[in-house]
Amino acid sequence: MAEGGGGGARGATVQAALEACCGAADLADELVEQAGWSVGLAHPGFVARMKQNPDKTDFSDARLLADLLRVGYLPKVWLAPAELRELRRLVRYRQQQVDQRRNVKLPHPSRPPRPSDQRIWRQSLDEEVAPLAGRSAADRPDSEWILQQHLSSLARLNTEIRQVERRLEQRVADDAVVRKLREQKGIGRSRRPCCGPRSGGSTLFKRASNWPGSAA
Repeated sequence: MAEGGGGGARGATVQAALEACCGAADLADELVEQAGWSVGLAHPGFVARMKQNPDKTDFSDARLLADLLRVGYLPKVWLAPAELRELRRLVRYRQQQVDQRRNVKLPHPSRPPRPSDQRIWRQSLDEEVAPLAGRSAADRPDSEWILQQHLSSLARLNTEIRQVERRLEQRVADDAVVRKLREQKGIGRSRRPCCGPRSGGSTLFKRASNWPGSAA
């Protein structure tokens, strides 16, 4: 964190800069609300390129942020409101669960080697559990056990994804951005509650067609 711009004058507003990272938004909110500071979040990638120095210490980073803030060259990023950050956490949690489910479905030696059986893994959970759960593999007991473990993981992840999607629908039920997204072509039902929180709202884009790419 860097501080500058009138911090020594009585009654003057303190100008501060934070490098955007995990937890920076919460700290910035506290400084603004409790201390009355004016805080800007700096884009870490742009700051690193502007530094052009392999040496990295807390002192040198803070000094660079202070210099950029002082001359007005601080590459700022948008500080999302606390409510939107909470919603983004929910969206990220859903994506983590979806990624886990995809990893479970990836090819594995314990899964059926025949192409006709492999196609089942690319179908919905309800279609794949029924034919695979009753398969017999007496000559491959360990592989069969691993297969059943994967099926159990798929069932659990599918349930958790449905739960988080229901919660997302409840959280954005009255959101004007999501209502607008429902009218756009190319955005699936499960994507609609996610695009708004990730993109930060319609004011950041000229056309509604830009939202899906920003939320991918």
